Amino acid sequence: MTDQPPLQIAVLPVTPFQQNCSIIWESATKQAAIVDPGGDVGRLRAAIAELGVTPVAIWLTHGHLDHAGGATELSKALSIPIIGPHEDDKFLLDTLPEQGLIFDIPGMKAVVPTRWLKDGDEVSLGGLTFSVRHVPGHSPGHVTFFQKELRFLLAGDTVFAGSVGRTDFPYGDHEALIGGIRTKLLPLGDDVQFLPGHGPASTLGEERRTNPFLRG
Repeated sequence: MTDQPPLQIAVLPVTPFQQNCSIIWESATKQAAIVDPGGDVGRLRAAIAELGVTPVAIWLTHGHLDHAGGATELSKALSIPIIGPHEDDKFLLDTLPEQGLIFDIPGMKAVVPTRWLKDGDEVSLGGLTFSVRHVPGHSPGHVTFFQKELRFLLAGDTVFAGSVGRTDFPYGDHEALIGGIRTKLLPLGDDVQFLPGHGPASTLGEERRTNPFLRG
């Protein structure tokens, strides 16, 4: 039997926005967190069953519909808590049904997290600990999850391969987003691999060197 990595990840793009919902699990215990279940809950439940993992929590990076729209339904179906994001995204979570109607995605339910997160908090998955960083700009309450020993970051819609999160919302703040990426994420180390909310994975070093929004 080959050795398994301590943390395993399955990425399932959900909603018409093709958001990277991820099922992450600790190999030793098979305990899993579902990160940003924006929708397509039936597909997510089928994937969880196929993987043979035990879901213990839902983690949310922020309150946009493609990241949080399926959280309430999945939480009730699996009897697991919703953790995150920062409370500054409460107005987005409260209005998920209205967001869904705007984009013709029915069935979105408002979300009331079991636990809000703030900068410096920690969340656990089996024996693995992830540190929380509050990185507003794309949304006021956006958070990221960093596993230091494995050099892995769940970045949500902060930084992408070659780009950064949109800030052209009434509550968006481009300067805050770029500042947060530069002061809270890039210092984690060039070797850190990250999974963004959309598109392919990358490393913080690659983005520091080549991302047009982060140079200079």
